Amino acid sequence: MWGYLSLLPAFLALWAIAGVWTVFALAVTNKSVNLTEGFPYISLCGSYPPQSCIFSQLLNMGAAMAAWICIIRYHQLRDWGVGKWFNRLILWTGLLCALGTSVVGNFQQKNQLPTHLIGAFFALFVGNLYFWLQLFLFWRMRSLPQPGAAWIGPLRLGLCSLCTILMVAMVILHSWPLRSASAACEWAIATLLFTLFGLFAVDFSCLDGCTLCLQPGPSLSPPPASPISLQIPL
Repeated sequence: MWGYLSLLPAFLALWAIAGVWTVFALAVTNKSVNLTEGFPYISLCGSYPPQSCIFSQLLNMGAAMAAWICIIRYHQLRDWGVGKWFNRLILWTGLLCALGTSVVGNFQQKNQLPTHLIGAFFALFVGNLYFWLQLFLFWRMRSLPQPGAAWIGPLRLGLCSLCTILMVAMVILHSWPLRSASAACEWAIATLLFTLFGLFAVDFSCLDGCTLCLQPGPSLSPPPASPISLQIPL
């Protein structure tokens, strides 16, 4: 039985993959990039209007969805008995990935290159680390639940490994410079990371929903006879 929360990762993957390729198509159509000069980086396609507006909105919404997925995953791992320190490390790694994605969308390459590159580092490299940390966690704690088919784990391992190889290749090819090949690696990395986020749909399939719980903090007035909390189903 798949709950509605499993739709969020699936929607993020489809939204992001379709969105970046839409930006690419617009950049080619509007002649913002010239394919005869080489295959462009994602950031170059999103640097010029009107596709830069779509690029920013796409990544901002994607970052918000990614952050929410990371928070839900944190609570899921907490309920499974994962230690607080390592679980928070995973959470903050994922949130940095989401923040970097938003930075990439808001600080385009053409306008603010240093900030853009910092955002790209968090989005790509730290994003890949986010998934490696979870693979390490499940390798160390084999007793953790692993929803879905038996091939989901090997698939994640394969995607993370391929993503890491492509990142090394991207950096090397960019420095040679073989920019078109490096750009192709970047597109593949982004697609793989979006796919990895989409695979959380399998993990969230066992969740019926989530609840926001608000608890009053200490105050000067005498505490009530019983604790008060406000729970809002989401």
